[in-house]
Amino acid sequence: MEAVRGQWVQIHKIILKPGERAPQVPEDTAKVPFELRVKGYLQDEKAAIGDLVTIKTPIGREVKGQLIDIEPRYTHDFGDYVSVLDEAGAELQELMRKISESDER
Repeated sequence: MEAVRGQWVQIHKIILKPGERAPQVPEDTAKVPFELRVKGYLQDEKAAIGDLVTIKTPIGREVKGQLIDIEPRYTHDFGDYVSVLDEAGAELQELMRKISESDER
């Protein structure tokens, strides 16, 4: 699949290689590159996945990188289930119920 000028795409770019990371970052972090993934409108006439392209972000910034997706989906979630948060929510509801009952007296 090819993207054409003005189409919504996503690019990838290595900002810092592992040896270029700041000395104060944790050791495991220092071993991996600092990467950028950004979405915007393709500025090249046409491009295929893997091509080096220029995009314009919604705020007008131009960024160059490797094309990794054409018309990418918007995805969002709240992560994995955390039982402690569920328990805390139940405790909070009970506490609020007790406070509400004491205010009514």
